[in-house]
Amino acid sequence: MRALRILLIVVVVLGGLFVAADRIAVHFAEGEAADRLRATENLPRTPDVSINGFPFLTQVAGGELDDVEVGIQDYEAAAGDGEKIRIDDLQAHMRGVRFSGDYSSATAASATGTATIAYDELMKAAKSEPTEVAPDITARVVSLGDGGNGKIKVGVEVELPVLGTRQLSVLSTVSVKGDNVEVRTDSLPELAGLDLAENSVREITDFQQAIDDLPGGIRLDKVEAAADGVEISVKGSDVRLAG
Repeated sequence: MRALRILLIVVVVLGGLFVAADRIAVHFAEGEAADRLRATENLPRTPDVSINGFPFLTQVAGGELDDVEVGIQDYEAAAGDGEKIRIDDLQAHMRGVRFSGDYSSATAASATGTATIAYDELMKAAKSEPTEVAPDITARVVSLGDGGNGKIKVGVEVELPVLGTRQLSVLSTVSVKGDNVEVRTDSLPELAGLDLAENSVREITDFQQAIDDLPGGIRLDKVEAAADGVEISVKGSDVRLAG
């Protein structure tokens, strides 16, 4: 019995040391991965990296991590014509992360994630300058907001002859079209009985925002209007984390 107790104590101590070593190793690896990702994507701040699954050391020995989560704040994506658009709180879930023997590169078999584009950022793509939609009639987008039920409320200011300025709002559907977030009005109201060509008005109310070069090559998947902005879902395969 005494020998059995000693054996159990040794097993417990060794198990505790293994767990401690495993947690120290994963903490170090998370820091290294975060630094490499920051350098690879030229990020202004270090992202959050969490390596899930236990034990970590056996995953390392196998050359592949089961599950890695990455959080990036205030990511600036290319928006076409040299412009940038800020993406808030990009959270990506990577699975099957393979890495090279010297840890200089890492690629995830698949990735999914979410992020938010604030309405004031999306306004950059809208026509906020007065644009002629008919003789002596101009219109411009003055605001974007949550219209409920997954719709965007687009505030439009119309300058009419004699009648002056009119404030209107329309509900629009937001969707993904290639590498663009597209905002398209569901229906257009009549403007004081004026016969305006729908395509002329849609030149103001409908617009697209390009979003290119997301981290690791992930792509837009879905988008929906929400309280603070449009919530986007992203996905990808063979996503490069470093190297």
